[in-house]
Amino acid sequence: MGDATSGPPSDESAIPFAEAFRVWLKIGLLSFGGPAGQIALMHQIVVDEKKWLGESRFLHALNYCMLLPGPEAQQLATYVGWLLHGRLGGLVAGTLFVLPGALVILAVSILYATFQDASLVQALFFGVKAAVLAVVVRAVIQVGRRVLKDRVAVAIAAAAFVAIFLFAVPFPLIIGGAAILGLLRAWHAPSQLATEDDGDDDDGAAAARNADAPSLRRAAGTLLVGGLLWAGPVVLAAAWLGADNVYAQEGLFFSKLAVVTFGGAYAVLAYMAQQAVETYGWLAPGEMLDGLGMAETTPGPLIMVVQFVGFMGAYRSPGALDPLLAGTLGAAMATWVTFVPCFLWIFLGAPYVERLRRNAKLSAALSAITAAVVGVILNLALWFGLHVLFAEHTLYDSFGLHLLVPDPASLDPWALGLSAVAVIALFGIRLDMIKTLGLCAALGIAVSLIG
Repeated sequence: MGDATSGPPSDESAIPFAEAFRVWLKIGLLSFGGPAGQIALMHQIVVDEKKWLGESRFLHALNYCMLLPGPEAQQLATYVGWLLHGRLGGLVAGTLFVLPGALVILAVSILYATFQDASLVQALFFGVKAAVLAVVVRAVIQVGRRVLKDRVAVAIAAAAFVAIFLFAVPFPLIIGGAAILGLLRAWHAPSQLATEDDGDDDDGAAAARNADAPSLRRAAGTLLVGGLLWAGPVVLAAAWLGADNVYAQEGLFFSKLAVVTFGGAYAVLAYMAQQAVETYGWLAPGEMLDGLGMAETTPGPLIMVVQFVGFMGAYRSPGALDPLLAGTLGAAMATWVTFVPCFLWIFLGAPYVERLRRNAKLSAALSAITAAVVGVILNLALWFGLHVLFAEHTLYDSFGLHLLVPDPASLDPWALGLSAVAVIALFGIRLDMIKTLGLCAALGIAVSLIG
């Protein structure tokens, strides 16, 4: 979107682009576990292992991405890639974060449409999900230790967790409330604030010097190119095949979802399922759960379930095309209009967010948001854990309380055992994450074969 090579590193300390490419591919292949696990993975590799970014820089980027519609982990990868290697780096990082999972889900969608069975991929990734649960727990602990530096931050994190887990308060309201608290704290007690600057200005890769300089011309160009790329396929499909064809309908529908998906994919899953089944007839009742199972057990953002929906919708309305080809085109349309806006939000807003990094009041608001994000990540971790370990749940929704209660009788002992193995591997013998994932994946396949 605009000059694809703007902002390349020019000093000798710059990170080689080829090395960054390999790292982003690795992250894309290992990005299991929803946003909590994916953010934990990026933090471990980019901050702890590679030391390409400092802690405050990483959290500053995460704060902005949490405010945006769409998958925050993919947008965070795009932001970090942009920091390190300009727009080309952002495009590569964001694309590689999505591509492995997209290819897997496309292959599984083809198998599902042909054989109506998604059990193969679910068996393959059974152990991986259990291992990711341990990774997510470690992420909550690590991020919490770094972010919750005083009692106020701990209180904000706790309030955010209670609000979203017990009362289903919308994510934007939680973030907005945290920002207001941060601003009030900066106004009334500025001396109590911990400084945002932790000495990581250079971030090992001169990240700040790689950023695009914000300007009206640059913003207009980004909007123009991004808007054309986003709308182009939808307009072409409508002009060529008519506004009522399945590709134009999918393009419009998923474009709308792309701008309202705040707080993660789960916030719009019910609406997506209802529209796909009842309004458009793209899915049969119950198939949305199969698609969700695919997205949960494969790499990449959970919102990749849109690819399954797009595939099945076009597969069932192929027109003159072969159904599998039509389904592939439908999957491509759904994926394109879902993720192109993510790049647009980053390339448009990130330069201004970087410019405002030294603003004291903004830093206070973002610090409070960071604390709230810890509570949100804890909620995601607990939600993920409940669904990994228990097959049945009851939603208690009364008197303002919105609580998911697991059925103890539905506890999966194999999942519990594999999660325990992962916890021992990560926390006990300190096995690295890749080996832990590989161990649990192998054990999961063995368990599936036994079962």
